[in-house]
Amino acid sequence: MRQSQAAVLERYRVLEGEFATEPYEAGWATEARWFVQVLRASAPDVKVVLTTQVSPDGLHWCDAECPPQVAEGEGMISWPVREFGQWLRIRGSVEGDEGSVKVQIYLTLKE
Repeated sequence: MRQSQAAVLERYRVLEGEFATEPYEAGWATEARWFVQVLRASAPDVKVVLTTQVSPDGLHWCDAECPPQVAEGEGMISWPVREFGQWLRIRGSVEGDEGSVKVQIYLTLKE
């Protein structure tokens, strides 16, 4: 039987400028999917640029081989990640004049 797991990495967190989520160890999984829900944006032109990062040890990071994702306004976006090694996190930035967003970030994993 295949294993699966869902983790909430950020719950109702307000983000401004540059940020990174806590790392998550996922070496047992063969596939992952990020879900980022923007609950509130400080202005209509605010967007969040999100980059999946991978790490062999949870300390040293590089961008994964998937394109950055962009969340504009309120709502949810999602994207898959495969062949990621041991650790995952999101590095991102909130763009827009003095912009901020309130988010929830989930990571789902499958064997």
